[in-house]
Amino acid sequence: MRRAAHVQPADLHGLSRLALDATLGVTNLVEALHHNIVRIAPPLGKPGTGKTRGLTGFVYSTVRGITGFVGQGIDAGLARLVPTLGAKASTAERDAMVSALNGVLGDHLAATGNPLAIPMSLRQGGEPLVLERAALAAALPGATPRIAVLVHGLCMNDRQWNRDGHDHGALLAREAGCTPVYLHYNSGLHVSTNGRALAAMLESLVEAWPVPARSIVLVGHSMGGLVSRSALHYAGEAGLGWPAKLEAMFFLGTPHLGAPLERGGNWVNVLLGASPYTAPFARLARIRSAGITDLRHGALLDEEWSGRDRFAHGPAPKHGLPLPDGVRAYVLAATTAGSVDSALRRGTGDRLVPLASALGRHRLKSRHLRIPADRQWIGTNLNHLDLLSSREAGERMARWLTLPARV
Repeated sequence: MRRAAHVQPADLHGLSRLALDATLGVTNLVEALHHNIVRIAPPLGKPGTGKTRGLTGFVYSTVRGITGFVGQGIDAGLARLVPTLGAKASTAERDAMVSALNGVLGDHLAATGNPLAIPMSLRQGGEPLVLERAALAAALPGATPRIAVLVHGLCMNDRQWNRDGHDHGALLAREAGCTPVYLHYNSGLHVSTNGRALAAMLESLVEAWPVPARSIVLVGHSMGGLVSRSALHYAGEAGLGWPAKLEAMFFLGTPHLGAPLERGGNWVNVLLGASPYTAPFARLARIRSAGITDLRHGALLDEEWSGRDRFAHGPAPKHGLPLPDGVRAYVLAATTAGSVDSALRRGTGDRLVPLASALGRHRLKSRHLRIPADRQWIGTNLNHLDLLSSREAGERMARWLTLPARV
């Protein structure tokens, strides 16, 4: 076992890049604000270009130039130094910090080649699995034909399935004969980007599984459920084989119809952009990752964001992505209300995801998921994260897996 460390050598390299990016970003923001004040723009209206001229413009250009020059020197030095220091095993605390950072800035980290960007992998015990038959046989000596793949949510990681001494994967292993593996991914990327990558990874997993794989169970918490749905769609498009082995999909607090908090963030962006004096600060609202903006309406496909301004305000799509025929889908929702009747009457959700969104219920038939009532479960006095530690939710999933297959 490698010795675990809270800080990896590559972290210093990644954080130095972020510091450089932040310095340049603040410089651009200040210049834009300076420009709009100097030109005495009206309080409401279209903002200017944000570029100053003359001596003032020269000063800002010089700041950017010096920052870039110094930053490139530091970056080059660390790039040569880090490989000589060697990598250590990551602690749970470090994984939590890096996962949160990826959830907020993950698309930027990936686009800039930042070492802090999380590469997708399947893991056990916080260690990545090598998707080769011999390696999996050594890592999973008791592998069964029933595979459970657990997909975490935004800003989280695979280790956080273990919460308050409970792990749904371990429960499904005991009660339903599953062998759990845990996805670790950059939740700041578009849901569809992660969906495509997961689709390909599951195909490799099934091909390399130590024993003949009979079935796959997908368990997605929050955004993880959207990534699972996207993966199933793109696997179908690519003609992959693993969907034929898909036994069940469980969605825990998944925002199938979107999350109001992201829609609120989008409104903040619109309001800040209404005045030249606040428009520069709208750049801060536009820092949030592609994964976060996908949560506005529960985007699953490339075409829902490709070629569009993902920060632009707009209505929810009129058509959703239906679950394929034959898929056994189950939803587990949480409500902070004390009773199911009260939750359904008031629509009280889990503080992050509304009840209707978690259940996939929409007034438009084209967006309604049509999941039967006997495949829905609502936990009371629970918040969004409590779904991870709810033994009742885990036992309900295990019980559903023991029932005879029925579409």
